[in-house]
Amino acid sequence: MRKVRVLLSTYGSRGDVEPLVELAVQLQALGAEVRVCAPPDEDFVELLARVGLPVVPIGRPMRTMVRPSSAAEAGRRAAEFAAQFDAVAAAAEGCDALLASGLAHFASRSVAEKLGIPYMYVTFCPFMLPSPHHAPPPALLPGQSVPPEGTDNRVLWDLNAQMFNTLHGEALNAHRASVGLPPVDSVRDFIFTDRPWLATDPVLGPWQETPDLDVVHTGAWILPDERPLPADLVAFLDAGAPPVYVGLGSTRHVSEDAARVAIEAVRAQGHRVVVGRGWADLALIDDRDDCFAVGEVNQQALFARVAAVVHHGGAGTTTTAARAGAPQVVVPQGADQPYWADRVADLGIGAAHDGSAATTESLSAALRTALAPETRARATAVAGTIRTDGAAVAAKLLLDSVSRETAEADPDNAA
Repeated sequence: MRKVRVLLSTYGSRGDVEPLVELAVQLQALGAEVRVCAPPDEDFVELLARVGLPVVPIGRPMRTMVRPSSAAEAGRRAAEFAAQFDAVAAAAEGCDALLASGLAHFASRSVAEKLGIPYMYVTFCPFMLPSPHHAPPPALLPGQSVPPEGTDNRVLWDLNAQMFNTLHGEALNAHRASVGLPPVDSVRDFIFTDRPWLATDPVLGPWQETPDLDVVHTGAWILPDERPLPADLVAFLDAGAPPVYVGLGSTRHVSEDAARVAIEAVRAQGHRVVVGRGWADLALIDDRDDCFAVGEVNQQALFARVAAVVHHGGAGTTTTAARAGAPQVVVPQGADQPYWADRVADLGIGAAHDGSAATTESLSAALRTALAPETRARATAVAGTIRTDGAAVAAKLLLDSVSRETAEADPDNAA
């Protein structure tokens, strides 16, 4: 019997790529053949190589991308994403299902539609999905005014849908017409589908049911990391009390004094510092022996040995720190990160910094909360509740979906 073939397609930062790698591992464990489309960044090529999967490259490296500065630029970007259709279609040839994350939806859903195969879209934050229970991300069109405080969430989501259509509708539908597909009326509904998948831990990222969407909540997709920590980092950790980790992940554009502010704030609390360089290339500010800089490293192992984690609020970093029982300070830079900052504060496992630009004083105040004994106790308690089976659940659901589709298409051969 031929193996089920699945294409996983993503265009985004590490937070969009790494969960799909774990899903690929789980699908392979169930006997499926997996292909992965992702940006051609060296980080992602190496990440997939760890599990023996090559990257099918799509688009430009994510490190070269900048946020659109106007509606016109957003439209051009959407056209660029839609133009990934050919590469995704080639990778999807012979596949039985396609699952997408990040900004891969522009091309991937059209590919699945053209090939007539099941399509799923996954997001890694509840905040991104339309719901009457929360407001949408606070993105506005040029010239659009901020709605008054207390505006009904449904009204805000209607404005959000209009924004998607204005920014991306023309480019998306022009490309769909070029490949023989009909136009879509609602870009946002096209992106998320009426049955989106949500890969978040139920404690960290809960979903409140809504009649508008049939959300498949699988739990977080966590790729185990067995890599040993570098010997010089281990020596630093062993040389004193647990340090505070500071890193901004895939965030690239930060203030020039971000590293100085963080290091001074941590030192003010009497702690040593591990600085994660990340895409912003954070660096040490002097040659004192209480600071150590690291590049790509096993955060699962590192976070188990730190006093606290100061980070940008990516879904993956938040989940990794929570699993490790490390108190957190989240300094959100945009997108879904304010949501994770609020969740960390609401759960009592750390502090949410007010705004993206920290000062030594504001970060020191947040650190005092995170480093308090009661926060550590709460973080330890929550760590024991974090599920690790989300990707296994998702892999089984995906293959079950393929089996149902096959049975419905050919009931005579379903038995």
